[in-house]
Amino acid sequence: MTSYLGGAHEFSVNELKIVNINPPTTVDPRNELASRIAAGALHDSEERCDAPKCHPETRVAVQDEIYSWIVHGDPDPEQKIVNIKWVTGPAGTGKTAIMGSLADTCKKNGVLVVTFFFSSASPQRRTKTAFIPTLAYQLAQYLPGLRDPVGQAMQDDPLLFKKNLRVQTEALILTPLRRMAADSTQPGVVLIDGLDECEAEQYFDSHISSSGRPTTRRTQDEDQLEILQVLWEASLDPAFPFRIVIASRPERVFREFFQNDKQGSPFSSPLVLDEKYNPDADIALFLQAKFGEIRRRYKLDPSWPSPEILATLLDQASGQFIYAATIIRYITTSRQGNPQILLDWVLKVKPTSPGTNPFSHLDALYTHILQSTPDPRLAVKWLWVIKRELVGGHILFFLSMGAALLVNLLLQSDDGDAEHVLGDLHSLINIPPSDDLSSPYRAYHKSLYDYLGSEGRCGSLYVDDVDLAQFIWGRMLNICKHRGSSACRPSDQERFLDFFFGLEPPYLPRDLYRRLDISPPSVDWWASGVFGIGATQHAKCGGDPSFITAK
Repeated sequence: MTSYLGGAHEFSVNELKIVNINPPTTVDPRNELASRIAAGALHDSEERCDAPKCHPETRVAVQDEIYSWIVHGDPDPEQKIVNIKWVTGPAGTGKTAIMGSLADTCKKNGVLVVTFFFSSASPQRRTKTAFIPTLAYQLAQYLPGLRDPVGQAMQDDPLLFKKNLRVQTEALILTPLRRMAADSTQPGVVLIDGLDECEAEQYFDSHISSSGRPTTRRTQDEDQLEILQVLWEASLDPAFPFRIVIASRPERVFREFFQNDKQGSPFSSPLVLDEKYNPDADIALFLQAKFGEIRRRYKLDPSWPSPEILATLLDQASGQFIYAATIIRYITTSRQGNPQILLDWVLKVKPTSPGTNPFSHLDALYTHILQSTPDPRLAVKWLWVIKRELVGGHILFFLSMGAALLVNLLLQSDDGDAEHVLGDLHSLINIPPSDDLSSPYRAYHKSLYDYLGSEGRCGSLYVDDVDLAQFIWGRMLNICKHRGSSACRPSDQERFLDFFFGLEPPYLPRDLYRRLDISPPSVDWWASGVFGIGATQHAKCGGDPSFITAK
């Protein structure tokens, strides 16, 4: 032990008081909370910098109706006070754009706005894990009086973030609001977008089952319903002064929840994005504005495209903004021709079964774009890996799919393969520049995966679970064989291997495992890499012991 009086002599001590001038450091609760949130779920986040917003003069009636409800409530004085409104409509009707523009309007007008934008394309925004911490963080930013109670709640319960959403809501939001005695007349709103894209959070028991799959399975509906219930309970609490707007597709769990008269308090009338709000007029304005930009950029004739062509596109959109937005992105990003040629190709694309599928023209457009790539089925496999899902909805248990660079190094055989496979898909997915080493791939719209996941809709482009799993296994075994990515620069190899050894290969039936060409040296190299970086990053090798014992 080190002596405080080492070397001293010829003195006496009557009273000794030692003051520690370097007290042990403590974690700032605000930093702890910030580390738990999904920053990309904020309406003004960097991740959403290219997210859709309503074009000026479009969707005005919809936005006005929702904003008026946020500020003034329902017009019927006899109706009970209601704090939740559901905005719903089919895929591609512009729900996310409306919610994004609405958030901007609220912020501009001084209305406190708290947001969570779910997205199945984002690892942090696709589950409920960060939902309550993200809402609590924003409230504490806007209402400083909440900061101490929120911080105290985290200190009182170190396991708080492992608790269910109801416990987190009570500790991080409702109890702090009660202690602050928030002004109930202050206008404010919680905007939740894309709740239908919230996927099931899966949990592992203390030992992993022989299949390598979670032994406690939840369904997507269960987690979505849990979020709906905690929001409903919060809305009934007198301490909670905010209205809540939830946007989603009209899936069963939402229809049943908002039509349930037994909830104890009526909801505001749902806002359904149908013909009442004249989507055709908004889509026409959008197309006219975007084609105007294209004409100016390429110095095209002012009469292009003709009114007849605009009318055709409007009819084929069938009220779906995503169809119009995809056409514009295709014309402005494709490498295969000038805008006039590309528009002509779009007009020639015809559905295989018109009249039976409301998304027939959108499906035909997706098919045309994918078939324009050098290897369409390979491109589809890349798209599924980018989404981190097998076709049937089973999550690939990648610990972190991470940057587009790492996906490229995993999937490509030679440097430049990513550009070869995905170079013609800029209208479907956001592809980071080649010098961007950290940004992920992101699909522009969930409807792309709705299409790819239905064999009846995408036809010959359909890739099933087994084909996709075999493709991923092939790439992983090739990396084991070469002891790293053969398409990787030496400077990126260490970062890639850290990523690679944290991946879990997808499940394959045992008879297909036996067909894999696995060499013992590859197994040794892989196992030493996995267990050499620590058990915390990986459970066990792909869930099948034959991977380790293969001869």
